[in-house]
Amino acid sequence: MTGSDPTAVGHPDCSNKLVAVLRYGSGNVHSAVKALATTGARVVLTADPEVILAADGLVVPGVGAFGAVMEQLQAVSGAELIRQRLAAGKPVLGICVGEQIMFETGTEREITAAGLGYLSGTVQQLRSKTLPHMGWNTVTAPAHSVLLQGLQDAMFYFVHSNAATQMPRALLPELREAELRVAWAEHENQKFIAAFEVGALSATQFHPEKSASAGLKLLKNWVAAL
Repeated sequence: MTGSDPTAVGHPDCSNKLVAVLRYGSGNVHSAVKALATTGARVVLTADPEVILAADGLVVPGVGAFGAVMEQLQAVSGAELIRQRLAAGKPVLGICVGEQIMFETGTEREITAAGLGYLSGTVQQLRSKTLPHMGWNTVTAPAHSVLLQGLQDAMFYFVHSNAATQMPRALLPELREAELRVAWAEHENQKFIAAFEVGALSATQFHPEKSASAGLKLLKNWVAAL
């Protein structure tokens, strides 16, 4: 695995599934790597295009401002690598700002930046008085959810001020024919998108790697479906 970490982290009795966590300079991703390793998959933190395109699953983490994350992603050709995976039907999981950038645009501090545009809609600051929205919150799972199977009305850990709040549409040709499943949460009487699944693309606004047993169950659900 040229350019990747010398060893892949995994459970002693791990399966043959390889999960790549995209290394592009956004936040502390080591907790995500550690949590994914509990699923039994082999996990590698990498920016190597060959590894990313060949992996059974790709995780796109994200911490910070929407525009800054997009710039970091573009610097390692991450947008194109994600696009190639989705075109080939290969699973991608976005987390936190890694979820937000899947939408058309993000507005933060009156600055609007273009996202990857896989789903319609704008990510913007919640109207809630208490921001950031930090801590545990209930997530209402949609019917037939793969990510949230067995986790209806479970609680997950959030740290964010911005979110998508309108029901989106899939814009990428490879995703348009797939069923779009959206999970919702509510903060101070405002509903927002907590997670979504459409075709090979899944994403969560919350942090599964910080969400104790519910988060680990979600990651296991995703890896099992690869």
